[in-house]
Amino acid sequence: MRLIVGLLVPLLLVGCVSRPDAAPATMSTGAPPWTAPRDAISHIRAAGLPELGLDSDSDPFILKIRVSVDGQDVPLPAFIGIDRLRAIQAPVHTHESSGDVWLEGDGNREVDLGQFFTLWGVRFDDGCLGGACEDLSVIADGETVEDPASLVLRGHDVIEVSARTA
Repeated sequence: MRLIVGLLVPLLLVGCVSRPDAAPATMSTGAPPWTAPRDAISHIRAAGLPELGLDSDSDPFILKIRVSVDGQDVPLPAFIGIDRLRAIQAPVHTHESSGDVWLEGDGNREVDLGQFFTLWGVRFDDGCLGGACEDLSVIADGETVEDPASLVLRGHDVIEVSARTA
């Protein structure tokens, strides 16, 4: 009986502890590699995307995003757009570091490239990708994109994003 009580009390106490408040969303302005934010909920909110349960897998679509800085490939980390602590995901996210980007659940047809980088926590504005602010280029399925941040992801097979440091 003591063994059972000794095992149950810690489990009950852990279950009663609330989750910590999420850290504010910040954007990396440095050099890669860039990790996926641990508190993805802040980045999901900063991107203006819906907070979906991890089981939101309706209307799936997968595309490939390739990123390079100074000619070097930058891997997309696993769990961009996924807050495992809170069991929440954005309608765009990564499951692994393969470069595959998943669009699933409500709102997945309107997500743009700027929102993806906000989820990743990487600066993607004013001609910059992180700390690389020279020659920012986005090519979607072989075509140059004039307004990269507003490029809607759904419907593309491969998006290539590149920039150089000064």
